[in-house]
Amino acid sequence: MKKIILGVIVIGLGIYSVPKMDWGKMKWQASETVTVSGEAKSQQKNQIATFTAGVDAVNDSKDNAVKEVNSKMESLIKAAKDFGINQGDIKTQSLSFYQNEETYYDNGVQKSRKGQWRVSNSIEITLRQIDKASDMANLLASSGANNVYGPNFQFDDTSEFENSLFEQAIGNAKTKAETIASASGRKLGKVISVTEGAGLSNIYPVYAMKGAEGGGGAPIEPGSGTVSKSVTVVFELK
Repeated sequence: MKKIILGVIVIGLGIYSVPKMDWGKMKWQASETVTVSGEAKSQQKNQIATFTAGVDAVNDSKDNAVKEVNSKMESLIKAAKDFGINQGDIKTQSLSFYQNEETYYDNGVQKSRKGQWRVSNSIEITLRQIDKASDMANLLASSGANNVYGPNFQFDDTSEFENSLFEQAIGNAKTKAETIASASGRKLGKVISVTEGAGLSNIYPVYAMKGAEGGGGAPIEPGSGTVSKSVTVVFELK
């Protein structure tokens, strides 16, 4: 019985004789970051031109008005195809027909009655051989179209340009971030996140030729546009 008691006392003394250790405090500290924007731009020639061409007819007979419009539209589409426009680049933009209301007086009383039918149809033509924009404008002006608008120059596919600008935009952001870090006595760390965006800005002339008939057309220049890539990058600060 005495041996057991002595053992307990020894163990107790052993516990209390262990040197006191200070392990410090553990805490999570969010890393400091800097957020900057970067941008890269490239001037590129416009790639395609679009035209809108429409025909309309007015007739007492709805059927006759429709036939007239259809006949002119068929000729217009054939002329566009003969010019070299693919069928997939010709699409109907609008089709409408309605009957006008006419007013008249009967014994001093104003009345209304159905009048003539007005039928219209228009198509959009995409020209991919952009250097032929002037020739296409002349073709449409001398066709049976009553209303012609264009050319409207624009980009078609800018993915190749944007991909090449992406790295430049990030590099621009990094340069800005390094300047900020240096000014604050810090060093730039790893990239935390990147958010990208793209922008297009076209510069082109637009012509409207309503009721144009034949004649030589003025020279047309396709102009150019700006392809840009912008990014927002978050960097770690050390």
